[in-house]
Order: sequence, then structure tokens, then C-alpha cells
Amino acid sequence: MSNSSKRSLDSSRIVLHEEALKQNIAFLKSHLRKGVSMSSVIKGNAYGHGISTFIPMAERAGINHFSVFSAREAEGVLKFRQNPDTGVMIMGMIRNEELEWAISEGVEIYIFETDRLEAACSAAQTIGRKARIHVQIETGMNRTGFEEQHWDEVFQYIKEQDSDLELMGVCTHFAGAESVANYFRIQNQNRQFEKALAAAEQRLGYRPMAHASSSAACLTYPEFQYDMVRIGIAQYGFWPSRETYMHLAKSSGFMRDNDPLKRVLTWKSEVMSTKWVEEGEFIGYGNVYLAGRKMRIATVPIGYTHGFARNLTNTGYVLINGERAGVVGLVNMNMITVDVTDISGAEKGSEVVLIGRQGDDEITVASFGEMTNNLNYEILVRLPASIPREKE
Repeated sequence: MSNSSKRSLDSSRIVLHEEALKQNIAFLKSHLRKGVSMSSVIKGNAYGHGISTFIPMAERAGINHFSVFSAREAEGVLKFRQNPDTGVMIMGMIRNEELEWAISEGVEIYIFETDRLEAACSAAQTIGRKARIHVQIETGMNRTGFEEQHWDEVFQYIKEQDSDLELMGVCTHFAGAESVANYFRIQNQNRQFEKALAAAEQRLGYRPMAHASSSAACLTYPEFQYDMVRIGIAQYGFWPSRETYMHLAKSSGFMRDNDPLKRVLTWKSEVMSTKWVEEGEFIGYGNVYLAGRKMRIATVPIGYTHGFARNLTNTGYVLINGERAGVVGLVNMNMITVDVTDISGAEKGSEVVLIGRQGDDEITVASFGEMTNNLNYEILVRLPASIPREKE
């Protein structure tokens, strides 16, 4: 089957705009302090963008290091990276029995408990290659990381096992840097992190590479960028929060109509069919929408199985021919119906934009999220991996 005929079997597709990604990465790097490197966070299938398409684009944009959550995601980086020297770091889930594989592939690993530290050392001895580790410090997130009472013994152990362990960095994660409400909590976290770095330097005889900042912390607290930042949502063209946007807009002077972050993703489908519905007739399942006039409706072959939430029933909208077409009737598993009565030229095969720009209008992930009461992050990662991704 040819590529063109294969794509025609899919009811929707996600398009990634490479130029937008390049602009975003350039903008983010311009806000890094001298000597600070950037790791691209691609957990959750690159925040729904699709790692197989996104990774090569990011490398061409200058990324040479990726952060993932799990061993499975790390395997994806190894498979799709174009440069064998591009690094990958697992920030979360890896089983002890998978450590030999990770070490042999040069994958970097977060260490946040003694069991994993000892298992990494043992695996390194078994295969005769150093484990590349990042020691995670508990500073107040209260999730994963070594508590203060364990710092000395951890760094002493690493020093004694330096033939098997390569300390790549010491790290933590700030809790809620996207909100000013967490300002004092983050300040306290950073003070605790500094104590951990001082303990590491005392035991090791040198100050290790350090990293703590996500997109929000990187942009809001530049003084906490340390040696590397882990950039997730911002590289895809989305602000971590409205507060982050306002903070940077005020300090950098850009205006709303000149947003420096460009959306990388567009989600498209097409009109499957159109028909007229008489006034007084119900549309779709049940009695949730009654036609108040003679209406022309279009069916679009996407539904809640594709990430178009059921609670968008009678409230959501899409773009057709540059105009907004409201959802009428229940969102089904694989189909929605939209009102195209007043949209000239809407017909079978017409392009439908679910997220993205068409003509002079745009449906942003933020507005999509407001309609569904979900965050940008949640909307993006819920886009099924089965929807094809392609570069534009």
C-alpha cells in the first residue's frame, strides 16, 4: 500500500510544524544563562506530538539531549534519534532488571533510592561499563528523591564506587513554579538543594553538575537554571500557565499578538458527510439537541476515542473553511456532528481543524482545554498514538 493511500485510511492526522519548533527552541535558548544546556522532555509520547516524528525535528533544531519518564520511552529515543551521540535520561520508571540494558546503551538514570543505587552499581560491574547516574534530591516535592539524612552516605558510596558509577548530575524538581502562590515553597526548595550540592562537594571534592528547572522554573526563576534545564511544554509552543506568560511578557516586553512561542501541533480531520435536518428534529443520540431551525449538519469522523471529549457535546467547535462550526448533539465514540448551515462551501472532504489555525481563526489547545476543563498537558497526552503524525 502506498503512503498516500495508507494515510487516506486514517480519519484524522496530526501535523507538526518544524519551523515553529525551531523558533521555540531558539527563543528558549535565548533565555538561558551562559553555559546552561537544555534537555528536551518528551515523556507522554512527546506531550502527544509523537516521538518518532518529533525527535529528528528536535535534533535538527539543535537538541542533543532528551529526558523521558520510563525505560520504554528511552528505548524510543534510541530507536528514532538520528545522532548516536544524542543523550537520553530516564527520570522515573526503570526496573532493576532493566539496568544492564540501560547501562550498556549509555542511558542516564535517575537514582532516588538506595536499592536502585546499589543495583546500578552491581549491573555496571556485571557488564563492565559505568552506570551514568543522576542523584535526585528530595527538597520538598515529596515524591521521589533522597532525604537529607541520606545525602552523606549516598555521595560517599558514589565516591567509593567511582570505577562503576559516573555521576552525571545532582537534581531536584520544583513544585509548582508555574504559580506565584508557590514562590516561598520554591525558594525553600532551592535552599535545600544548595545544601545538598554543598554536601556533595564536601564528600566528592568537586561540585557536580546540577539541574532543577522545568519550563516554568526556567523562565520564571532564571537564577535557578544551574547547569541544565529540562524543557517540556514550552518547546511545543505552550506556556506552562497564564502566570508564566504574563511574567515573561512583562519582563521581555512582547505583546499578546506577538507570542514568541509558536504552536507546533495542528490536528486535522475532514467532513465525512453533510445533510439537512428539519426544524423540530433531534440530532444524534437521545434528546440532547433539538434543531431550532432547518439546519445543515456535517459529520466529522472523530470522537471521544480520539481525544475529543464527550463533554464537548453541544459546546465544542471546529474550524471549517476558516469559520467556527459548533458541535450539535452528543459526541460519539468515533463521530461528531457540527452545524454548517451558515458556512458556505462546507462539503464532503472539506478540511476540519480540531486544534490549530485555519484562515484567520484558531482553536488553541488552551481554548480546547477550557471547553473540557482540562489542562494543556492533559489534552495533548490524551491524543492517541494511533493518530498519524507528520512533519510540515
